[in-house]
Amino acid sequence: MAIERTLIIVKPDGVQRGLVGQVIARFEARGLRIAGLKLMHISRELAEQHYAEHKHKPFYESTVKYITSSPVVVMVLEGPDAIAAARATLGATNPLNAQPGTIRADFGLNISRNIAHGSDKLETAEREIALYFKPEELLSYQRAGDVWLIE
Repeated sequence: MAIERTLIIVKPDGVQRGLVGQVIARFEARGLRIAGLKLMHISRELAEQHYAEHKHKPFYESTVKYITSSPVVVMVLEGPDAIAAARATLGATNPLNAQPGTIRADFGLNISRNIAHGSDKLETAEREIALYFKPEELLSYQRAGDVWLIE
């Protein structure tokens, strides 16, 4: 198991509905460590960089408008196979298709109001983390219980 980092964004619907603590708790219960965490308002420029690969898709403008509409919580999670573990914890992008017990199944309303974003692969995680965090803002550390979670 490789120790990885991944970016998670609790989107405006998650922040406005007061679900930030529950979302973080699910990732921590999964065994992932928080390496960086901040509450912020994403600028249009940053949103355009984040969603650049979707620029010519029909949902691009509404996605940029939505993610910039309210504060979000951005965090970097770290742990064994963190990307796959975080995505499994999130559930399918469309909450209607997400497995019961996942964040999106339990809290998501629809595909565009699905509580949180998670990086989908290592290259994406590295690019996205660099958009939101400076290297000195990220910490690596061991928790007392990590010995029970990491081989």
